[in-house]
Parts: sequence; C-alpha cells; structure tokens
Amino acid sequence: MTKQTVDNPFVPSGHDHARCILAALDAAEVACARRGERLTPLRRRVLELIWGGHRPVGAYDLLALLQDERGRVAPPTVYRTLDFLCGQGLVHRLESLQAFIGCGRTGDHMGGRGNGRHAAHFLICQDCGVAVEVRDGRLDGAISGLAGRAGFTITDETIELSGRCATCRN
Repeated sequence: MTKQTVDNPFVPSGHDHARCILAALDAAEVACARRGERLTPLRRRVLELIWGGHRPVGAYDLLALLQDERGRVAPPTVYRTLDFLCGQGLVHRLESLQAFIGCGRTGDHMGGRGNGRHAAHFLICQDCGVAVEVRDGRLDGAISGLAGRAGFTITDETIELSGRCATCRN
C-alpha cells in the first residue's frame, strides 16, 4: 500500500519555496533530456512562473506576466508552451479553475499514459486558492479496480476536490 505523500499539505513545516522551484526546474530539465525534448528558455520561464506559488495560474495571467517581461507575446505561444509542459507531465491543467499548476512528481508515470503523465489528485482550497497534489495508493487501486471491472481503459486521470483548508476554516 502506498503512503500518502503529504500528511497536511496546507501547512508545510519549513517549506523553502525557492528550493521547491529550483528542484522543479532541475527535474524538468532531466525529464526533458531523458525524453529527447528541449526545455527552451520560454518553456523554462513559463514553468518557473507556474511554480511561483502553490496556487493555480491561468493562461492569460501567464501571458500578462510574460508581456511585462518581454513585450509582445502572442497567446498561441503561451498555449503551445502549456501544451508542451502538460504533455511532458511537468504541469497539470485544473479544469475546474481553467488554470495550471506545477507537478511535484515529474517523471512518475502511470504505465502507458504518456510522456511522464500520471494520475493526479488535487485538494483545492476555495478560499485561499492553494492547490495541493496528493497521493494515496488505496484511491489509485480503487479507481483502477473500478475501471477494470467496467472494461474501461483510463488514458488520463485528474481528480479535483474543492473545499476549505484548515487555515481558512479557522
């Protein structure tokens, strides 16, 4: 049985966010190199902007940040970059928020589901906006078992649970 990776994801003790961002960028470089893909300066910068906080970021917010830095940037450029990052399993798209969040499990695959993509389960605080990817092997097993009994092949799995974190509840 797989242990859940975060006991209380909304109250990290001693979280060094700068180190968090650097680790994500380093992991992305390694993952892309292993797959023969390039993490171009623009792709790297968009990934860095997404990792700037633990809140999902919308495509147009990213576009505005990039335009502040670089001048004119066309929306299709940002969308192509986001498609690449999602395809490589470096970020997740949260459909309910129409936003993107960095993947802390780069390279962790669900066999045959793509270039490093994996099942993703999120707790999203509707008050503070923090979203945390969580993992529990029992949930993975239950979903796989349900799909198997139905003769269904899962090709993409993202579960978004919305609520209030302990900090916002208090």
